[in-house]
Amino acid sequence: MQVYVNGTICPAEEAAVSVLDHGFLYGIGLFETMRVYDRRLFLWDAHYARLCSGLLALRITPAWTSEELADAVLQTVDANELQDAYVRLSVTAGPEGVGLVSDGYDRPSLFVFAKPVAPLADPPRPKRLQTLKLPRQTAEGFRRFKSHNYLNNALAKQETGASPDVEGLFLTHDGYLAEGIVSNLFWLQGDCLYTPSLDTGILDGVTRQHVLTLARQLGLSTAEGRFRPKALQEADEVFVTNSVQEIVPVLDIDGHAVRSTYGMHTQELHRAYRSSIAAGK
Repeated sequence: MQVYVNGTICPAEEAAVSVLDHGFLYGIGLFETMRVYDRRLFLWDAHYARLCSGLLALRITPAWTSEELADAVLQTVDANELQDAYVRLSVTAGPEGVGLVSDGYDRPSLFVFAKPVAPLADPPRPKRLQTLKLPRQTAEGFRRFKSHNYLNNALAKQETGASPDVEGLFLTHDGYLAEGIVSNLFWLQGDCLYTPSLDTGILDGVTRQHVLTLARQLGLSTAEGRFRPKALQEADEVFVTNSVQEIVPVLDIDGHAVRSTYGMHTQELHRAYRSSIAAGK
């Protein structure tokens, strides 16, 4: 794998981050995971906006324009001889040394990784949701960042194990539905699409927002709120989303079958999602 490191492409084995970088020492850094289709960055403006919002909140001075970051991504994709790719773009706080700082960071580092993605099945292979014993930790700040502080997710993955068809389902500490380990959660009852609200401490997923927009365009009503797990038992259809796997239907939750796996509205949203990819939107 070839990796972009602060303006240079090099083999992954030669890429390095300083031991004094606060991304390494304290987890102060942000990342965006995105898809590239036929050398086109999908939903790039939304990814860039979320990244910039997080950098501002963490007082990391952005050192790159949207165009420069997009170019870094495509350089990395090309260096790995890919057309379609899974891309992770990471910005760390930079080498500030041991000890916390209060004034912010003005020497961030940039890393971009790109790897191939297997063709997605059509229809998509369903997931099984497993409710986690480990609760979703509260956001470190006033909202959840897509940050390098990923211990809650890593421990959750240890709980579910390695099976690719199982996604762990986080509940909040007080028992409300939150999100998957690497996904946002949706369900349908009638013509209404439901998803947990951001005040549950979930990540404001780029794909999550795109799916909500598509649903409204299709004439579905949408509702964001705090819901108990019983809502999934009563749902007609359930699916999860992320930028790499797109829209993935759910077969069952803790062994209880969903009424309709890849049902009518999930199919409709999936077709609309694929159309938006083809349109480059």
